[in-house]
Amino acid sequence: MTTGPITTRPAPPLREFGVREFLRLLVIGAVLVFYQILAVGKWALAPRRGWPLHASEGVVDAFFVLGPTFVKVGQLMGSSPGLFPKVLADTCLRCLDEVPPYPGAQARATIESDLGRPTAELFSRFDDVPLSSASVAQVHLCVLRDGREVIMKVQRRGIYHRMKVDLRIAYIFARALEKFIVFFKTANASAIIVDLHAATFAELDSVVEARRQARFRESISAFGDNEYVTAPEVFAEYCGSRVICMERMHGSPLDQCTPGDASELVVRRAAKVWMEALVLHGLFHGDVHAGNVWVLDDGRVSFLDFGVMGELDEQWRMLLQDLFHATVVDGDFTRLAGSVKRLGIVTDDVGTDAEVGLILQAVFAPMLSDTLAHFSLTDFIKALVGMGKQYRTSSPEELILVGKQLGYFERYAIELAPNWALGTDPFVFKNVFPAEIAALSTARGVELPD
Repeated sequence: MTTGPITTRPAPPLREFGVREFLRLLVIGAVLVFYQILAVGKWALAPRRGWPLHASEGVVDAFFVLGPTFVKVGQLMGSSPGLFPKVLADTCLRCLDEVPPYPGAQARATIESDLGRPTAELFSRFDDVPLSSASVAQVHLCVLRDGREVIMKVQRRGIYHRMKVDLRIAYIFARALEKFIVFFKTANASAIIVDLHAATFAELDSVVEARRQARFRESISAFGDNEYVTAPEVFAEYCGSRVICMERMHGSPLDQCTPGDASELVVRRAAKVWMEALVLHGLFHGDVHAGNVWVLDDGRVSFLDFGVMGELDEQWRMLLQDLFHATVVDGDFTRLAGSVKRLGIVTDDVGTDAEVGLILQAVFAPMLSDTLAHFSLTDFIKALVGMGKQYRTSSPEELILVGKQLGYFERYAIELAPNWALGTDPFVFKNVFPAEIAALSTARGVELPD
């Protein structure tokens, strides 16, 4: 699949609230209350399990009933344990792998509507039972007429309108929280919903997702290495506005790996490709939970599901290059200070570049230089919010998205690579700072892996 300019359909207006939103708000409240009442009953029958666990299970059960937007909220909570009570975060992990599927007949109807041909004509085999089901779409195993084994990613019916309404409600709540709670005002919660709204409706445009996936796959080999990392090939002639056809990958999620030297190398290879996409190519995978990062049967690691992607302009990429140059190469945060000022994260009156560099070193170096077993996503976000509060500027939302992905790598490090440090691993930045990393490796007498 060749990739041209990546453009999205205009997202529906966010700042609207009408009868449909009001009625949906009543439904949300009723469902949440109903499942908490059920939780009380279950607690009365099994008090030894504890009220927090029963209440958390009630929240997740309600999320499944309320649909895709709330399942996504559950996924966020489950993948950010430092931000939420542990029992709730652990229970929300169900949102990653227990999403109820919808009937295969609906998937067939969507495919036929998008591609204009019956599934019996398109495929020699189509499995009605999905391989997996997620908040936005589910995937079905198929065999093309030429014998190629593929999967079809098919959106849920009616998801566009449901998420449109839910995000409008979320925006209203975010604006209210900003008025009464300082943290949400400093964190610019409503702006985060605005970004989520844009990202969500980009995700619902399967044409855009397919092009992004193809572009990410092409960028993996941009430097002639990374042969142990891949992404599924996209077959454009079988793609539509709500369906994507791609190569089937055989393997298992990253978190099912057995800890050891091999698993540590897998994590390092995945982090290297992700970091190159982030700071060199601009388009990076924005949802690297374990279900989206697989270890294939042949030993390669593959990124999957490109519905959520982050895209940084050149100024943001330069800022991150300066940040990681300091943590990996020379420990000098002075040049990072210039990028931070240009992007308005701190103002010129805070101090000279050297003075701001010392502030940045105090904020970032301890988090990114330590092993990721001790890295805290909560501390990372708090530091960013704290800088915004201290200098009266909004928090940099792009870095918060990056911080979320670092949080996923934190989990992988704890389980599979406890002695590994992303922020100072020369291998991860081999193509980002080629000359400096080559010199650093030579000076340390370290041979970088393939």
